Amino acid sequence: MEILWFLIAMGMLAMVVVPYVRRRRGGLRLVSPGAPDAADPADYGFVRQELLDVRVPGPDEDLMDVLGLVQRGQDWRAASQLLAGTPKEGEVRWQRVQAFAGAAALELAQQPGTGASWLRAWRLEAPKDAGGAQVHAEFLVQQAWRASGGVGSDDHRIILEEARTACRETALLAPGDPVPYITELAIARGLAYGEPEFDELWAKVLDRAPQHMGAHLAALHYRCEKWHGSREQADAFTHAAAARAPRGSLLAALPLFGVFEHLPDLTLSPGFYQSAVVSRALEGALYAVNSARPDDPMLAHVRHLLLFFLVRAERWAEAMEQLRHVDGCVGALPWSHSEDPAAEYAVYRALAVAGYEANGGSPATLPH
Repeated sequence: MEILWFLIAMGMLAMVVVPYVRRRRGGLRLVSPGAPDAADPADYGFVRQELLDVRVPGPDEDLMDVLGLVQRGQDWRAASQLLAGTPKEGEVRWQRVQAFAGAAALELAQQPGTGASWLRAWRLEAPKDAGGAQVHAEFLVQQAWRASGGVGSDDHRIILEEARTACRETALLAPGDPVPYITELAIARGLAYGEPEFDELWAKVLDRAPQHMGAHLAALHYRCEKWHGSREQADAFTHAAAARAPRGSLLAALPLFGVFEHLPDLTLSPGFYQSAVVSRALEGALYAVNSARPDDPMLAHVRHLLLFFLVRAERWAEAMEQLRHVDGCVGALPWSHSEDPAAEYAVYRALAVAGYEANGGSPATLPH
């Protein structure tokens, strides 16, 4: 799948950059990437590809400071303090739990047998710490998706069953906290919960966090797999959530995530991305980001997906507006589906800049 996305991106890069020509002295000249007047993301102050942060979708300085401290000293206490001071309401706690778990999983992958010793110590030394229990449960889920043999293998199922037990034990440590139940939504997808079992779990999430965007995205993944890719069923779920969302809620962008879940494996025609289905979902997501609080922790997630679709739809100025807000952090869909999220993002960024300049834009015309 990653190879297909890479080929698509390269094809689109050719479609945008190759026709990008300038009339000089009565003739046509192709602007090569190294030419002085070629489209260059650096002209806009964008972060170099090797410096893009793949861990988070948007800035969270407290999280990054603590994560650096934990990993340098292999001491879990700062992480425990940060989570203890993070309200259980809203999205931030869930994102921080994911970030700590992801960091531990990456450490272990890089240093098998010795990595993430701080997480093991956390669980051994503070078994009743709700934050540590939540990070451990999410860590197990992430490990399951990396398991040898892939999805559906014995290792995958065994780790997910361990994660399910961890989630239910964690829920007892943190009454009223939606995070253990949101983590279990990913387990429901992997273990193929039946509808009654999933509905019971989903009701627990809604009781605690009815507007939680991350929870709705996790439920969407389950529903898409459970319904074997039925676009109609997924559309019903995403549009119902968007319709009942209050003004300012990013749930209005959920239909765009539903479209992404059902993208054809290979779509070279830009006409698909200018279709009524995609256009409606795009307009809903643009309305959502324009209505949301500037500090909404899920805003960056929506902007990243908007960037992907706006580039595909050749809506260059709007794509550049998303880049202006999100550049620097790329730990979000769709880039996280790639083996090299920074490289995938950089391709789309280059496409946006080239398309913007080909239509008369420049660093001077982009609002700051």
